[in-house]
Amino acid sequence: MIRVLLAEDMHMVRGALVALLNMEADIEVVAEVAGGNEILPAARKYQPDVAVIDVDLPGTDGITATDLLHGELPGIRTLILTSLGRPGLLRRALSAKVGGFVLKDAPSRELAEAVRGVAAGRRVIDNDLALAAWDSPECPLSARELEVLRCAADGAEVVEIAAKLYLSPGTVRNYLTAATSKLSARNRVDAIRIATEDGWL
Repeated sequence: MIRVLLAEDMHMVRGALVALLNMEADIEVVAEVAGGNEILPAARKYQPDVAVIDVDLPGTDGITATDLLHGELPGIRTLILTSLGRPGLLRRALSAKVGGFVLKDAPSRELAEAVRGVAAGRRVIDNDLALAAWDSPECPLSARELEVLRCAADGAEVVEIAAKLYLSPGTVRNYLTAATSKLSARNRVDAIRIATEDGWL
């Protein structure tokens, strides 16, 4: 029996996914959570074989939560579930060592097959998305530039970002200027839009 932890913030979608997976004779959903901060405590408690994690979760986002999960409980395999088929997002997920990446609009039978594949140690990735990621450019921003831009995307002002990341306001402005320049954006808002559309944030 493959034990599954499911992380999805939309209650109706989560209920449907739980019902779908529990219909399979060899899969059992042992835990379900609505936020990224709940994944690690639930994984510690229930010790699932596979964690199926939505990208857009409140609190800690799905990919960051996946990274934390692998750091503490490397034996648990992960499958990212998303409605956002962006190559940059897939690259981020792969760098977090996810076992699979499945789009929410895929046929329902593919989810169960993906869970089985990931549980067996295989990489399961949507073929079209994998090809798009192969052809897409690498993110030109450094990890720190992405971190600063992500804070700005959340609505934080320069002084707030500086306090959160233990940087000076001037350094934060330099990172934002560098990110805007590297993305050939008109301004900070445009840089956030470009990075979000490419799946880098």
